[in-house]
Amino acid sequence: MSAPSCQLYLITPPTLADLDAFAGRLAAALEAGPVAALQIRLKPADDATILKAVERLAPVAWSHGVAVILNDRPDLAKQAGCDGVHLGREDMDVAAARRVLGPQMMIGATCHDSRHLAMEAAEAGADYVAFGAFFPTGTKETTHRPDPEILTVWQETMETPCVAIGGITLETAPVLVAAGADFLAVSAGVWAHPKGPARAIAEFTRLLST
Repeated sequence: MSAPSCQLYLITPPTLADLDAFAGRLAAALEAGPVAALQIRLKPADDATILKAVERLAPVAWSHGVAVILNDRPDLAKQAGCDGVHLGREDMDVAAARRVLGPQMMIGATCHDSRHLAMEAAEAGADYVAFGAFFPTGTKETTHRPDPEILTVWQETMETPCVAIGGITLETAPVLVAAGADFLAVSAGVWAHPKGPARAIAEFTRLLST
């Protein structure tokens, strides 16, 4: 069976009070349906906390065929053996990160609501660009609110995959899928689902398979 045209990109909660307990929740979630990538995004956190989280969570992800992306830190991503890094607008630029990471590791770039920024990132060698936040989110402060049409225009003009992010739930996802997102980046929409993250993944799987 071929992969759906839009896939799930899972982001951890910003803080993990009990790493072992979360690893169990992650394993259960990943057993419920396919996930393309897991972004480990801990804020605020020191280097030791981040590296410990990667050490604990990456094997869980890899055992389910899920790529591990570290937020913000190309240096720690390389040190920890992650599959890639996701860069915010205030982080290292894509070209510099590529010099740190080499040609094989994935690089994603936050582009908010700007096709211009996304085109620059793609030309610099980003493996994907992320647009958002499309909807209000409690995960992080956001000031940009792109129209889903940006995904459609991007698909019509560029080959680099695009990720939709920000307030994505089972209720808000369909409009982004229809607009052309290659990936849906979801955090609270999974971890805060009233019936648990495994149920959320199962329902997202059904949504993306139709």
